Amino acid sequence: MILEVCANSFESALAAQEAGAHRIELCTELSVGGLTPSYGLIEKVLTELTIPVHVLLRPRAGNFTYTESEIDVMLKDIELCKKLGVAGIVSGVLSNDFSVDVNQTRRLLNASESMDFTFHRAFDWCANPSKSLEDLLKLGVTRLLSSGQETTATAGIELLVALKNRAGSALEVMPGGGINESNALLFKEYGFESIHCSASEKVQTLASKPKVPMQGTVLEGVLSTSSKTKIEQILKLLS
Repeated sequence: MILEVCANSFESALAAQEAGAHRIELCTELSVGGLTPSYGLIEKVLTELTIPVHVLLRPRAGNFTYTESEIDVMLKDIELCKKLGVAGIVSGVLSNDFSVDVNQTRRLLNASESMDFTFHRAFDWCANPSKSLEDLLKLGVTRLLSSGQETTATAGIELLVALKNRAGSALEVMPGGGINESNALLFKEYGFESIHCSASEKVQTLASKPKVPMQGTVLEGVLSTSSKTKIEQILKLLS
């Protein structure tokens, strides 16, 4: 079974490689669901590490419905990823009615022609998951990352299994959301080919509270990094 680690930094990517994870989804800002990583981070990971890298393309937080200028930025990011040798793209676009924006997603998919394309957890906002899955099957995306439209993938296991059974070999359904060493084995037992998790731990890096807050509701100074130990524990369960 493949373990994909959601890596939000070079340190997280390194921990994933050293622990023996099979692949990473490289991003930043997990506190808002993940955003596009910088050119410098992508290049550093690809240059210094050997683990296969999929890059999340999400230009901002808030929703998954983008303007034409935002789509243009995403297309430029895809071209950059292609030149750098990225193995896969993780992205997706929704319409205002919470359906898959087929036309805009197709543009991203076509631009990613030589790379895997994973439609990300924007799917978990879709009003009609069955119709949305059919749209993704027609588009020909490589895989779908989903929590089964619940807060965690364990809570959404019923829909995840239904999606997997419907997709068959045409599209891989990859569970993600709240997966850790206590529940990872469940998804192997249900026959999924891969799972997605951050395996992260939070560390307070400030000795005292700063005078002026900079991060809204996020605790100041707290950094979240993928844990080599946690990744190793999950891999041991899956072996």
